[in-house]
Amino acid sequence: MADIISTTGPSTINRENIQRKIVVSANVAGRDLKSVVHQIKERIHDTIQLPENYHIQYGGQFESEAHASKILLLTSLMSLFIIFLLLYQEFKNIKLAGIVFLNLPLALIGGVLSIWFTGGIISIPSIIGFITLFGIATRNGILLVSRYQTLQSQGVALSEAVMKGSSDKLNPILMTALTTALALIPLAITGDLPGNEIQSPMAIVILGGLLSSTLLNIFIVPVVYSVSEKNKAGAFPCRSPLDKNNP
Repeated sequence: MADIISTTGPSTINRENIQRKIVVSANVAGRDLKSVVHQIKERIHDTIQLPENYHIQYGGQFESEAHASKILLLTSLMSLFIIFLLLYQEFKNIKLAGIVFLNLPLALIGGVLSIWFTGGIISIPSIIGFITLFGIATRNGILLVSRYQTLQSQGVALSEAVMKGSSDKLNPILMTALTTALALIPLAITGDLPGNEIQSPMAIVILGGLLSSTLLNIFIVPVVYSVSEKNKAGAFPCRSPLDKNNP
């Protein structure tokens, strides 16, 4: 009727959604989880041909991280939109709001470079660091543009308002950057210690973004504001009512 033989096989058969399931698990050390999973996918695609009705699903911590990254991406875009709306509400001018919004790509430069120099891994903590960085960079732009507007409303000429406003707000901007950097440096240099896996990437992004936004903000925002105001004055020249050629 049958032959009795000894062979190996699964001790239990697990099922999920009426389908058989085999779990293959592994721990990652010394590398980021995302790059390891991508390498596994490439190796499986090149060397393994699955039978019909078989498929591979990557779950666990990688699945949770991918889901969290999508949510953070949406919230980041929403935060940028809300920041622009708040700037427009503050200045009642799209052009001025855009000048302040210019600080965000300036901060993005330093954040991306800091990630590139420290391993090139964009993780959830680094994305949170970018969101935090955008708030600090926006504050610096608001300080400068608000001061320019205040001085011009007092009758100060454009060039003098830009020079005086920049010098007036230089100390607050540098003080904010310095105190923030002093608080984040210990977190950035101790990323290999247990418990700092989340704090260190976030601190590195904020430090790099603060450096680029602070240095570039001092030069680029005054120049852009001056050019914008000069073009505005050129577009609507003032004419004397005594001018005979004035229609």
